[in-house]
Amino acid sequence: MKGYWIAQVDVNDPEAYQAYVAANAKAFAKFQANFLIRGGQHTLKEGRARARLVVLEFKDYATALACYDSPEYAEAKRLRGAAATSDLVIVEGYDGSQPGS
Repeated sequence: MKGYWIAQVDVNDPEAYQAYVAANAKAFAKFQANFLIRGGQHTLKEGRARARLVVLEFKDYATALACYDSPEYAEAKRLRGAAATSDLVIVEGYDGSQPGS
């Protein structure tokens, strides 16, 4: 099953955040991450959300974890920490029955 990063981000320093975006490209390319959601318009219906929502898809859960723990992502993570407040969860996808099936 696929693996996913689900992130909620409040960018505090847009210029510094661009350095994070440039730095994360190495790790995301190496681990073949695909953006499913990258910011964009959203409507909060319940609970709380940060200003920016991001969902990345990986070939599997192990690859999603490996990307986060990689040396390639370590520098990007440091840059993000200085530029934004974030919540990030790594989750395994679901391949079971669906409603109506």
